[in-house]
Amino acid sequence: MEQLQNKAPEAKFVKAWSSVGSAFMVDPDFGGITPTMFIAGNDAEAKTTATTILAEMGWETEDMGDAKGARAIEPLCILWCIPGMQRNQWNHAFKLLKK
Repeated sequence: MEQLQNKAPEAKFVKAWSSVGSAFMVDPDFGGITPTMFIAGNDAEAKTTATTILAEMGWETEDMGDAKGARAIEPLCILWCIPGMQRNQWNHAFKLLKK
């Protein structure tokens, strides 16, 4: 995403939805636990819009900052895929726990 943002600096990119399968993108059901979607982007208004959409779809959102934050989010896709590739388990999502 960072490379795309550099090529189109006026675009309002928001990194999201890259670390969960399509079956859980809308109304994810994890026994009452709301999963976390990490987002990043340079435009605050675009991130607010993405956060609103994510909330309507059943997600909590954690903002990882500007486009550089996508560097940390993008490898989550690989981490998400490992159980699927190793054990054919595709029914999971990430949750940021806070105390």
